[in-house]
Amino acid sequence: MPASAALKADAPTLPNAHPEPPDAEPLQDPALLRRLLRAKDRMDAASHEAWPVKRLAEVSGVSEAHFARSFKRAFGLPPHRYLLTRRIEQATTLLRDTDLDITDIAFATGWESLGTFGRTFRDVTGSSPSAMRIQVRANLPEIDRVPACVLKAAQRPDLTTAVLEKRRRAGKAKVQP
Repeated sequence: MPASAALKADAPTLPNAHPEPPDAEPLQDPALLRRLLRAKDRMDAASHEAWPVKRLAEVSGVSEAHFARSFKRAFGLPPHRYLLTRRIEQATTLLRDTDLDITDIAFATGWESLGTFGRTFRDVTGSSPSAMRIQVRANLPEIDRVPACVLKAAQRPDLTTAVLEKRRRAGKAKVQP
């Protein structure tokens, strides 16, 4: 018997101990998945609105804590990060396809502050909104024939790490050893 198996066999079992976190297994309840999809669809349709967990839980008909845990298990992101992803996608599309001022884009996509929009946009995408506009418009002839849904998927920000955590890591990288 390997040593690790022997240690597990001799270890006392606690009644509430979980060998792995409950988030590890995929969500299987079809009724709950439909409720979560209802909340996700509402966020997609009105990503410019405020969507606190309390409001999303009411749309889904479950408690706030259960909603937050279940949403993350079902979609791989907490609700706030999912909404942030949609807002950044929408802003990138507006930067590419319209001549709206960046301020107007910030407010149209649900941000209450231009500074917060700019900082978060830069943290997530790696460039400022004005630099992104220049970059995507420079490539416009190349992407002119690509369907919008494919462009959105290709430009979707990767938010598996929280924005504040990215900012903290970037700050440490600037410090001399």
